[in-house]
Amino acid sequence: MTPLLQWLSQPISGAPVHAIAPEFAWHGRLMVLAWSLAVPTAVLLARFFKVTPGQRWPQELDNPTWWHGHRIANYLAVLLTALALALIARGAGLAGPARTLHAALGWSVAALALVQLLSAHLRGSKGGPTAPRRHPDGRVRDLRGDHYDMTPRRILFEAVHKGAGYLVLLLALASTATGLRQADAPRWMVLLIGLWWSVLAVAFIIWQRRGRCLDTYQAIWGPGHEHPGHAVGPVGPGIRRAAPPAHPRT
Repeated sequence: MTPLLQWLSQPISGAPVHAIAPEFAWHGRLMVLAWSLAVPTAVLLARFFKVTPGQRWPQELDNPTWWHGHRIANYLAVLLTALALALIARGAGLAGPARTLHAALGWSVAALALVQLLSAHLRGSKGGPTAPRRHPDGRVRDLRGDHYDMTPRRILFEAVHKGAGYLVLLLALASTATGLRQADAPRWMVLLIGLWWSVLAVAFIIWQRRGRCLDTYQAIWGPGHEHPGHAVGPVGPGIRRAAPPAHPRT
């Protein structure tokens, strides 16, 4: 084994052997899959892919690709997190301040994940031309809806859901770092996970600068003057809203 490979295979502390109980090892693997892969994917899809490359927006509206991917990735993360917590629920913990900090971060991540799951089911009705309110006999009643009208309920949902989403992602990054330190993980693992998060950060910056963060409202209904939710600005920083088309002169 070359000196470089030997150095990479050693634990962070420099100990000659990396030894950890199987339940802690699988706990770490599941949490990394959930919070370094599934959740960042869900966030990037929701922020930058409401309009997909090649889509002829605003001629083509309400592309559900991002929604399905965002939902599936987050549900997968919740499932993986539950399994990871179950593995260490009865396990003997490691002593020291790193364990205390890691446990606090981990349970905070789990709590916020639950908040996200619950808030997603409290977002209100959609409304609009593709989801109008109907009479019992199926006739269209009107286009009213929490999202289409951007009611206070919808605005609150977006503020909480987006804010908690970015907060839990930062906490998950900190939890991952303390978990690697607590487990005295091999150096190659630390470098690989660090490189992956760097790639995610670079992708975020590039797509943000390219203006891919289009407002959900416009991605679904377009930039026209006739949609009532345009009276409310985008909820959250850095979200782009295209200018409505000019009224034709008469």
